[in-house]
Amino acid sequence: MKKKVLIITYYWPPAGGPGVQRWLKFVKYLPDFDIQPIVYIPENPNYPIKDEKLVSEVNPKAIILKNKISEPYKIAGLFSKNSTKNISSGIIPNKKKQNFIEKSLLWIRGNFFIPDARIGWVKPSVDFLSNYIKENSIDVVITTGPPHSLHLIGLELHKKLECKWIADFRDPWTTIGYHKELKLTESSKQKHLQFEKEVLNAADHVIVTSPTTKNEFSKITNKPISIITNGYDVEYIEKKPLDTKFSIAHIGSFLSDRNPRVLWKAFADLIKENEDFRNDFELKLIGKVSQEVLDAINEFKLTNYVNNLGYIAHNQALIEQRSSQVLLLIEIDSEDTVGIIPGKLFEYMAAERPILAIGPEGADFSKILKETNSGTFFTYDQKDEIKDQILRLYDLYKKKELKVYAMGLQYYSRKKLTEKLVEILK
Repeated sequence: MKKKVLIITYYWPPAGGPGVQRWLKFVKYLPDFDIQPIVYIPENPNYPIKDEKLVSEVNPKAIILKNKISEPYKIAGLFSKNSTKNISSGIIPNKKKQNFIEKSLLWIRGNFFIPDARIGWVKPSVDFLSNYIKENSIDVVITTGPPHSLHLIGLELHKKLECKWIADFRDPWTTIGYHKELKLTESSKQKHLQFEKEVLNAADHVIVTSPTTKNEFSKITNKPISIITNGYDVEYIEKKPLDTKFSIAHIGSFLSDRNPRVLWKAFADLIKENEDFRNDFELKLIGKVSQEVLDAINEFKLTNYVNNLGYIAHNQALIEQRSSQVLLLIEIDSEDTVGIIPGKLFEYMAAERPILAIGPEGADFSKILKETNSGTFFTYDQKDEIKDQILRLYDLYKKKELKVYAMGLQYYSRKKLTEKLVEILK
């Protein structure tokens, strides 16, 4: 008899962006291990990014359950549609440039909706799923966050039914970078910490995506914690020739705090100093880009070198990755982001193009880059080293020798990672 696993997630096709990929792919492969995935999602979600093409990637063997959700973002959108959409998608404006509406929305979001704006889905979900779990003999319940309010659904079901429960953290909870931007009162901070502690100590098993998050959680709970990173899928991708320009591409949301002025300065210097580089260079931006990033690019007089494609379908983004000369990976320069391993890292590696990465000292993802020989990592204070590396990559491009010789990528395939999940589910 197949093991039945109930997966509670907010992000699901047609949602776009990185949040949907992890469990979309786990669900794709779980039936291969004789596990029946049952996915519980909101019926009327407020997704800031949509990718209708992802609907076709949902495994037809998966059972999909839906229940209505009430979200404050829909009401907030009446006051400022753009600000609401940006905040709900994680793009928080620079503190100095926030208008009154943006400040108010952040304060309300941080202090009225704890742990997040989907808290209103907890009670109706517990009511709906309690009967379903009992009637259908569910073996394991899995919650995945953010939004971390979904872990509260798992917590209540665990208390009520004593069902086996696994809490999957795609990102940390109270130590994630944007947490400090929510204008939390001391009381609100304590509520977050209390919820986090309760979830970590009640779940039968905790899954995280990085060693740093595991170390942080190990100080809060004695429950077993496993690391299952994100990964890449073996997919048929339409072949497209490499860009003729020396294209350096960033795929995904380019948030205000991921604004590498050191990189913009390196580009500007090389454009000024090297005529060939000036004629060949192109900066490709694929995905949502904050206004602060665009303003900085303009400040360094790089706007004429930018090819801003905006948000495009995931499959099209994969094609662009493979046709770009170099792939750019940027993480916020903060101790809070050391444990963040961007999901796009693994798709970048699978694209087999050189990766140029900038992030905080000791970043977990820098170790993966080194182990797989798939790119080079720099901190924000390595200005000269970043510039020298760009010039090295450019010289290889001119010689038509710009390649990457990665190794060990198979350990990050989605199917291999699903095997690790199955071991936990046994």
